[in-house]
Amino acid sequence: MSSPFPLLLAKGKPDYTTVVHHLDHVSVATVKAAQAFGMDTDLARKGSILHDIGKIHPTFQFRLTNKYQHSPFDEPFRHELASLLFLPLFERTIWPPLIEMVVGHHKSVRGDLKERGIIDLQVRFGERAFYLHAGAWNEGKNHNIPLSEKALHEEAWQQWSQEALAVLTYYGIPTRPINLDEAQQAYNEVLMYCKKAPDGFSEWRGLLMAGDHFASALIHKTLDQTQQLFRKPDLTHYQRRINNPLYPLSRVSADSDRPHTLVTACTGAGKTDFLLRRCQGRVFYTLPFQASINSMYGRIRDDILPDNPGLDEQIRVLHAASRLVVEKKKVEERTLQGHVGSAIKVLTPHQLASIVFGTPGYEATLMDLRGCDVILDEIHTYTQITRSIVLKIVEMLRALGCRIHIGTATMPSILMDRIRQILDPSSIYEVSLTNEQLDKFDRHTVHKLSSYADASDIIGKAITAGQKILVVANRVEIAQQRYTELQATYPDISILLIHSRFKRGSRGNLERRLTGKRVDKTTREPIREFNTAIGPCIVVSTQVVEVSLDISFDMMITDTAPLDALIQRFGRVNRKRDDTTIGKFKPVYVIAPPENVDDAKPYELQVLKDSFAALPGDDVLHERDVQRLIDQVFPTVDSIEINKEAIYVNGQWEIEKLVHRPKSVLFEKLEIDSMICITQDDQPAYERMGYEERMSLEIPVRYHTIAHNGLDRSPVGNKPFVVPNRAYDKDAGLLKDFLKPEFYDNANRFL
Repeated sequence: MSSPFPLLLAKGKPDYTTVVHHLDHVSVATVKAAQAFGMDTDLARKGSILHDIGKIHPTFQFRLTNKYQHSPFDEPFRHELASLLFLPLFERTIWPPLIEMVVGHHKSVRGDLKERGIIDLQVRFGERAFYLHAGAWNEGKNHNIPLSEKALHEEAWQQWSQEALAVLTYYGIPTRPINLDEAQQAYNEVLMYCKKAPDGFSEWRGLLMAGDHFASALIHKTLDQTQQLFRKPDLTHYQRRINNPLYPLSRVSADSDRPHTLVTACTGAGKTDFLLRRCQGRVFYTLPFQASINSMYGRIRDDILPDNPGLDEQIRVLHAASRLVVEKKKVEERTLQGHVGSAIKVLTPHQLASIVFGTPGYEATLMDLRGCDVILDEIHTYTQITRSIVLKIVEMLRALGCRIHIGTATMPSILMDRIRQILDPSSIYEVSLTNEQLDKFDRHTVHKLSSYADASDIIGKAITAGQKILVVANRVEIAQQRYTELQATYPDISILLIHSRFKRGSRGNLERRLTGKRVDKTTREPIREFNTAIGPCIVVSTQVVEVSLDISFDMMITDTAPLDALIQRFGRVNRKRDDTTIGKFKPVYVIAPPENVDDAKPYELQVLKDSFAALPGDDVLHERDVQRLIDQVFPTVDSIEINKEAIYVNGQWEIEKLVHRPKSVLFEKLEIDSMICITQDDQPAYERMGYEERMSLEIPVRYHTIAHNGLDRSPVGNKPFVVPNRAYDKDAGLLKDFLKPEFYDNANRFL
């Protein structure tokens, strides 16, 4: 449908969405969310209409055009603050929620990275801050207009405010002329409201952020997609799998009045199905790694779509945890919300951490989570900081009224005790396997190697025996090196490399090849390869195979990892369970840990040494012993004190309303995949594509690997770094040695 105000734009390239179309989209999504959250839908609609009215300002309109060239001397213009000049059109009783929806839907009101929050601007410009939003100066001229020239501002205000009033009238908002003094008084009242805001979080800010992000991502698809939002998924599929003797948890009732769940069982016992049987509402399903969530997402879709017609767009995988914005060497970590109201969302714990640390966008995540079922599956807790964050996430989820379901094969007992204390044991439905049941899952013999070189003959004999071999490295560069060497040694053997540094679209294809789920385009018959191959093959990988991938190999060669991670890795060998495999053992070979701290990264060296020492040598790993070994490696939980960074401590909010924190301690303490990049060749397509299509071209990468290399960045989407074409190989993934500007193909460089 055409816009009645076609020349007024809300967004520039590639969408060039008009103001009216954007407000249509945001209001539909925001009202739908308000209805689900039990909030005033009429008030939600008013806030969603008001929030971007300031984009009608001629300065904003000019800056969307190709004629505009950004200059560091340009004075800041914040369209959301200009929107608030129209508050006098609304009853004063609803000003507080309107202010909260509008004033901070992009910026923290104070402490903004670029010092553009309303309080920041007051500090920088004094009383003149108001005229940055009321004036309509011509770009390219001197913007330092003295306050004595108020008449010029009055004339400009009369011109552009009339267009804004026409748009508001179009949406049924009663309007009247507002003079500049009245607009300035409203601005000053907003400023005082923000200065006096108490500690806590703003539901209204979270609501508007959720609707605005959803509409900005889907644009003209918004109306159709909102029809299915906040729908509880039908999970009866998982009831049909009960009473399978091969999966002991399938024979345990999921019925309990206790809201929370703690399941301790080994890989292959049926934890995933049991946890999903415990869910009653919308589901957030978390897994330890970005790279592991694709497989679980596909599995859940395949399982439940037959019972959930029309729900295919509401089962979502949240690929990117955050986007880092760098300003004058200061870093801000902005939460990428995903789609509010999804029936099932598959993500990582890092993507929940915004609610702990209050990073930008945390209110929208918090609102989306409230009252939902949250599955924390195989949380990896082998560093002090991750243990502390896990405990804080559980505390926050409980405060939000979530039903929390934890499944683990490898959690230290002391950490489970801390979780019991947070949740209250009387509220937890606990399930575990008996020793007799565990004995039926003994399936590995463990052998220790002094170095990777010792694996050469072992691999050769396994190839001769027609076996499927899994080689796991702790770091991408090591995996790439081993892949190249194995290709040269066994040119006639099928070899696959899989890790997190591939384009996201390519990763899906690699996982299909690994799991044997590709289909011949002509015959539509499954292609038997790797997991389903007949005959020998080799897969080289990193930690991405530890969880959620349903593969069963004959043998593993692996670097030492923390014991909980190692046991998860072992679960990819001899995983297939039937009457012929129970009681049979297959080998895993573990390479001794390195001698120095740097070579041990991303893990702690002492944890690697303790893990290696705890493993049996040339003997069966008994499942009934696993908990004892885990507790041997992790005897204590020396939690790092993170309360000074957390926003909710001992039942009290420790963050000012309408303010967010620039970055989380995860970014400070951990090497998180918090940046993305694209190749030179993909840049033009990326900048033409929509939100969801862009993700297929994005390559996750760690911040410190790429941030200081002097590479170009795309101005659209998630603002990815643009890497030389030479830095990416379709079989090997991202190549760290070529992440430098000197390797650009300048003929195809977009500046």
